[in-house]
Amino acid sequence: MAAKNTTIKRILKEAAEITTNPTPDFHAAPLEENLFEWHFTIRGPPSPSPFANGIYHGRIILPPAYPLRPPSFRFLTPSGRFEPNREICLSISGHHEETWQPAWGIRTALVAIRSFMDTDAGGQVGGMSAPDNVRKQLAEKSREYSCAGCGRSGVAILEEQEEICKELGERETKEDENALVGKIGLIEPKKEGASAETSASAPEAPQTVDPEPSAPSPPAVAAAEDIRPTPTTQQAPPPQTQPQPQVQAQPPPQLQQQQQQQQQQQQPPAPPATTTTDAWIDKAIIGIVIALVLMILRRVA
Repeated sequence: MAAKNTTIKRILKEAAEITTNPTPDFHAAPLEENLFEWHFTIRGPPSPSPFANGIYHGRIILPPAYPLRPPSFRFLTPSGRFEPNREICLSISGHHEETWQPAWGIRTALVAIRSFMDTDAGGQVGGMSAPDNVRKQLAEKSREYSCAGCGRSGVAILEEQEEICKELGERETKEDENALVGKIGLIEPKKEGASAETSASAPEAPQTVDPEPSAPSPPAVAAAEDIRPTPTTQQAPPPQTQPQPQVQAQPPPQLQQQQQQQQQQQQPPAPPATTTTDAWIDKAIIGIVIALVLMILRRVA
């Protein structure tokens, strides 16, 4: 129950975001009786694309585990690029769950589909090839299509989108498709019977999905004829000075004598002569000898 509530909240949030931030290039909304089925109306890529004048209608089926699992897409309008009423293979569809990111949404998918229309089918599931003149004829005929479930034609839906965008300011609401498709990282069309290794080698898609505003264009650069190179004057390097040997000045002779006298005065006095000490030792030795002689004479007597 908690997972289902999370899915429903996510679906309602995306529906509100597409309504409050419209774009003149596509429209999508869930059915009133089923939130898991959406209908979309998308304008063909700009000229010189053979789909430029086309307005195409289709269905989106969201799985119960959305957004953990990717949705599936199918066109109801013949286009010469996708088979009508058959699931198409995209890097953001159910055919490539390994490349799907839960942070992506319906807006991301529609921008990717619109940019993917000019690519070669190349055996893609649900894709088809047709000459450009046939695709141009189908593009003109697609403007007459009217969905029974929506009750309106694709032309009326996108005209209403254009009016809303004019009121809100088209510059603030239009998508930067090139930047957004670069984030999605569309993989090559998947051919039927191809090994799983081909799809696994697809580049890892980024985590972010919200389209970033286009970067401001750089300021205009002046014409080359107005730009004059300013002459640069090379300054001569300063002359290198070679170090000169330092000569120590010697003091005059009088100062040398005074310094020698001061050094002699500062030296400690020499110890006194030991003549008195030597005389006292001699007297002591003589006294000891006399005492020994007297002791010997007493013993003999």
